[in-house]
Amino acid sequence: MSEPLIQARKVQKFFAQPDGSRIEVIAATDLDIHPGTIVALLGPSGSGKSTLLRMLTGLAQPSAGEVLWHGRPLAEQSPNVSIVFQSFALFPWLTVMENVEAPLEARGVALLERHKRALRALDVVGLDGFESAYPKELSGGMRQRVGFARAMVVEPEVLFMDEPFSALDVLTAETLRRELVQLWQSKKMTTSTIFIVTHNIEEAVQLADRIIVLGRNPGHIRSDFEVGLPHPRDRKVPRFLELVDFIYTVMTQPQAECVPPAADAAGAPVVVKQKHVALPHARPGGIAGLMEMLHDRGGRDELYRLADELAMDVDDLLPILDAALLLGFVILKDGDAEITPEGKEFATADIQTRKAIFRTAAMRNVSLLRQIDYILHTKSDHAIPQEFFQDILDEHFSEKESERQMQTLLHWGRYAEIFDYDSAHERLFLTEAALHTNHTTTGKNGA
Repeated sequence: MSEPLIQARKVQKFFAQPDGSRIEVIAATDLDIHPGTIVALLGPSGSGKSTLLRMLTGLAQPSAGEVLWHGRPLAEQSPNVSIVFQSFALFPWLTVMENVEAPLEARGVALLERHKRALRALDVVGLDGFESAYPKELSGGMRQRVGFARAMVVEPEVLFMDEPFSALDVLTAETLRRELVQLWQSKKMTTSTIFIVTHNIEEAVQLADRIIVLGRNPGHIRSDFEVGLPHPRDRKVPRFLELVDFIYTVMTQPQAECVPPAADAAGAPVVVKQKHVALPHARPGGIAGLMEMLHDRGGRDELYRLADELAMDVDDLLPILDAALLLGFVILKDGDAEITPEGKEFATADIQTRKAIFRTAAMRNVSLLRQIDYILHTKSDHAIPQEFFQDILDEHFSEKESERQMQTLLHWGRYAEIFDYDSAHERLFLTEAALHTNHTTTGKNGA
């Protein structure tokens, strides 16, 4: 393998607090970026994707560790990089030509030379004839093309892209992705490496040779693997769908140890080894809403399309999808969420029937709810302090996460009428109805 262009060595990012503590955004991370590849960085909101990109480019300094370019500290160099941002970031008072020439002018390139290079870059991205237009006269897709031309005109060694397609409509974004791959394959770009930050899973699998998935709290690498598919890519081939499903798993099951499917084993199952089942932070009402929407759409839809229609960030839907997966209300099929018969029944039921369906699914799939049910039924007073279960969670999660897990357990358990909760005394207890209807027969450790 060739020598890496960029090396991150134990880089961290944290912010000191007045009380002497610190908030860690990126945990100590090692990362090598090699030439000749398109690398995609994925992760949920708050995982530090953009922070890591900025540290690799020198826009932000690591709090600890160092970034190397060609084996030398970044602080001692001025690497030739360009960044394409989500928001286009064009100067509205400059023409298209002037916007593209701006970085060359800043570098002191002579007028004639920068004019030639800007024209060439605009021709490559299909904007010849628009040189004298102003950004306000262009569509969103055309403005992003200007951003691409401006990034390419300096002939960067590495092209960084931070959510470059997320502000565009679906069709425009798809067209620009396809054009980017064509430019890359045709060698019309002098760029050695493309590093793209995205939240769109299919986009990453469509574009990248290598995918890195971050976890959060703090940001850290959860998975790093080669895609192993030739361009152009067919979304319907088994490996494409397999990788989309795998990345969904990594992003929605933060406590799972995930092994990516081998590049030469299309059709092989995703291997997921559970450390401890973490409840997604989704409320029953949110799960019911997702089930209703899927049912209204014929029982199947793509998560990003749902997010777009609801004007939501897809990260807000991922915990709800994960909860529905855990309960068996949906499955992932060909990269889409598809409702199961149990999910359909849940979506169309009245409130009391919904609670019964939810209770059955939760008791079947959430071991800690079964444990709570068993203990409450076997205790003489059918009550126990919340702190008892909080201590169990503390063995598996950070203090903050264990508190969030406990709150989610309380929401699920009370909605499903598995138990009730006395907030004044912080005790879980069985109601008279629950005492006679909920007790699981699987025992405290049942599967």
